[in-house]
Amino acid sequence: MIKDKKLVVVLPAYNAEKTLRQTYSEIPFDIVDEVVLVDDASHDDTLKAAKSLGINHAIRHENNKGYGANQKTCYNKSLELGADIIIMVHPDYQYTPQLIHSMAYLIANEVYPVVLGSRILGKGALNGGMPKYKYIANRFLTLFQNIMMSQKLSEYHTGFRAFSADVLRSINFNSNSDDFVFDNQMLSQIFQAGFEIAEITCPTKYFSEASSINFSRSVKYGLGVVITSICYRLQKMGLAKFEIFDPVIIPTKKAGT
Repeated sequence: MIKDKKLVVVLPAYNAEKTLRQTYSEIPFDIVDEVVLVDDASHDDTLKAAKSLGINHAIRHENNKGYGANQKTCYNKSLELGADIIIMVHPDYQYTPQLIHSMAYLIANEVYPVVLGSRILGKGALNGGMPKYKYIANRFLTLFQNIMMSQKLSEYHTGFRAFSADVLRSINFNSNSDDFVFDNQMLSQIFQAGFEIAEITCPTKYFSEASSINFSRSVKYGLGVVITSICYRLQKMGLAKFEIFDPVIIPTKKAGT
């Protein structure tokens, strides 16, 4: 059952004008209550496109703050709206929102508090056009992370993610990087807090309008992933303490306040 849970979809957007409508059209509004779009100072008309679609919670960063900072705004706004379940979908149409039903069901029925749409389960990544160097890097980084974190995820790098609001209230995501490594810091925080993560197979599409970081940014991201995994391990072993792993409780917003 999902109907008694408030479900908010968040769209961290950057130059998504050309793909936003197609992404939005596949959002299942039979269970989705609100959509939050954050435009990270796009150079196109992403915000205008969002408003034309009737997205009431369309927010614009006047300066480009980064992918991680975009997600912080998305999650803080969704919690402010009183969400029970928050699902992040990239508005570049690389992932299909048609999986929202399945992801939300697992959380609403308390099977898992976090669900990832994995491009690696099955053959979705390469069939969808993922560059081979990114696929290989994904596999090596995931192997390293699983070893360091004692986990068994198929990948840590997907941008299709669903969370219980309780998870977001329990981790210090606002202390994370404003850059792409935010995603990995967040997963390490979730494991550190003792939550389990489920995965479902997710097809993916790579095409000219889909967002993708270049090789140099990919290298920087990869180094950040390695550092995050090492920090997690050191924290688990009690050999060091890092701010991102400090627990934090975000108060639930009361109706009428």
